[in-house]
Amino acid sequence: MGTDSPTLDRAQSRPLQGKVALVTGAGKNIGRAIACTLARDGAFVLINGRSDKAAVDSVVDEITAAGGKAAAAMGDVSDPAVAPRLAAEAQKLGGVDILISNAGLRRQTSFIDMSFEEWREIMAVALDGAFLLGKAFVPQMIAKGQGGAFVALSGISTHVGTPNRCHVSASKAGLEGLMRALAVELAPHRITCNAIAPGAIDTARGASSGPVPANRVNRPIPLKRFGTVEEIAAMVRLLVGPEGTFITGQTIHVNGGEFLT
Repeated sequence: MGTDSPTLDRAQSRPLQGKVALVTGAGKNIGRAIACTLARDGAFVLINGRSDKAAVDSVVDEITAAGGKAAAAMGDVSDPAVAPRLAAEAQKLGGVDILISNAGLRRQTSFIDMSFEEWREIMAVALDGAFLLGKAFVPQMIAKGQGGAFVALSGISTHVGTPNRCHVSASKAGLEGLMRALAVELAPHRITCNAIAPGAIDTARGASSGPVPANRVNRPIPLKRFGTVEEIAAMVRLLVGPEGTFITGQTIHVNGGEFLT
């Protein structure tokens, strides 16, 4: 019996068909690439951004123009009222299967000059935001009874030490710990929880990120180049798809060999 079948081919080419995903911080750079990749493979993607509605709408338009499904889902994930509202929007689509906590802020301030307010601002978006998202969306995954995937975007800085970013490093270390703990706790529900730690990635920097750090120039990357947002998105896609269901509790490093585990 032959195995070639149009129906089978479509299923294989769109393995996330019928899945619903939320990607935070998805208006540009890594978040945008993740959203487009998940939509390409069949997921309905909710595109979250904090304030730049034009950027979010642009990603939605890009996905729909390519034949995918997406909708804007605006809101500051550090606000405890936002995640439940986003979850209610997702519930109208049947509930989320894939949760990507990518939102984060980049600041450069020395420890001596750092205010508690700036410390809390960074921690609130990256770490508190992931906690609040999990509280709002994991119950949907459990209720659906089909498993799920929770991925948080960490970074190389928490592993190598980066001057003037102790708050960023601390928030990302917390994210990795959160994913490890949830991996064990949510395993009975077949929900995988992982972190991805990108190295130097070629992205557009916002004004709030400050100048390019000195250690970003001539970095000791064995592969002699920066990574691309598409390469990070490809790793997310692996973790949340059918090929990644036996990977949980891990921090996956995508850094060209700059940091080795």
